[in-house]
Amino acid sequence: MLHRPSAADATVAIPEARADESFIEIEALDKTFVGQDGEPVVALQGLDLNVRRGEFVTIVGPSGCGKSTLLSLVAGLLEATGGEIRIGGTPVVEPYTDLGFVFQSDLLLDWRTVTGNVLLPCVMRGIDEAAHAGRARELLASVGLEGFEGKRPFELSGGMRQRVALCRALLLDPPMLLMDEPFGALDALTREQMQVDLQTIWHRTQKTVLFVTHSISEAVFLSDRVIVMTPRPGAIRAILDVDLERPRDLNVHDTPGFTGIVHEIRLMFQEMGVIHR
Repeated sequence: MLHRPSAADATVAIPEARADESFIEIEALDKTFVGQDGEPVVALQGLDLNVRRGEFVTIVGPSGCGKSTLLSLVAGLLEATGGEIRIGGTPVVEPYTDLGFVFQSDLLLDWRTVTGNVLLPCVMRGIDEAAHAGRARELLASVGLEGFEGKRPFELSGGMRQRVALCRALLLDPPMLLMDEPFGALDALTREQMQVDLQTIWHRTQKTVLFVTHSISEAVFLSDRVIVMTPRPGAIRAILDVDLERPRDLNVHDTPGFTGIVHEIRLMFQEMGVIHR
């Protein structure tokens, strides 16, 4: 059932320091791959972006514009061709571990229980699972999965599986979440519910979130700012502030402020030839 954010969801104030404190700093970022034919493929070119601590920033752009590549570069899973990325002032020169990563595919292991999947970060880091079992149960309860702890992934719906993946990303309480089309494979109703649930979690935890989506309305609903990217080579076309009151419920889709931002982004994609009239 779809639900509205409660008053309790809004009790965590966004830290005042967030307005001035950069957490992710990206300067003159370039990424070029070498294709199978040996020719260079420029994925990202001259990208500059600052994300403030505790901010929710969403990246929208056409397929192939480098959105997922950007997340992998921030996580240190790929090496930049040029430019620099800093997290908390420290350059990213190797895989950055103090983050949670949520993908479009939930990547759950079918032979582990729901709780076992949430505890996977402990296995990967050689940490005692039993010491974090209580937190795993609390996270599952917070996303409506109390009572499903012992189930296997094949017993869950797509939305439930993505909730498990989100709990896994949050288990070790990282300051940052990278989310790559996490709701793209879900049906429309489940996707809207997951958007509301994610907003609630973000209000409660104040993580810095860098979120990738192809959905303009999803980007506007979730974000403090929306980054609009050009077709490849990916660069930033525009950065739009989303000055809509939080917490937001789904009725915000019908307000002039919301539809105005969606329309502005859609016009940009039409001007770039990404969307045809």
